[in-house]
Amino acid sequence: MNEAREKIRGYCLYRERSQKEVRDKLLSYGLFPEIADTLLSELIQERFVDEERFARAFVRGKYKIKKWGRIKIKQALYPHQLSAYVLKKAFSEIDPELYYQNLIALCQKRWPLSKGPNDYVRRSKLIGYLQRQGYEMDLIRDVVEAELGRD
Repeated sequence: MNEAREKIRGYCLYRERSQKEVRDKLLSYGLFPEIADTLLSELIQERFVDEERFARAFVRGKYKIKKWGRIKIKQALYPHQLSAYVLKKAFSEIDPELYYQNLIALCQKRWPLSKGPNDYVRRSKLIGYLQRQGYEMDLIRDVVEAELGRD
């Protein structure tokens, strides 16, 4: 059990982890669920694992570095089984102005790469791309209209 304790601490120190990730890793070591839960409780008490800290870091990284939208971030967090309270706290990390600027930058970067026989098809492909990046349709419409004009 001490060997598993040291291994899992190193696993938690490498980057922020959710409780589900840590529990799954402990179980992959071949530990009984009761022992895994005991070790997880220790890690939480020692602040090696903190759900809110994990969620905040995850959201910050995805929207600042990868330029993901809220929808895609929420879908990526779903498997971690976080509470609504933690999700709300994590999404408060998103600066609305930077979020909007990310969307504008993606639109400007992607528009010249969009291919199609006419602007309608190119615009549709751009909108689809921005939706796949996880941005909300009302924001996408606003940005596309502002950047490309109205047809």
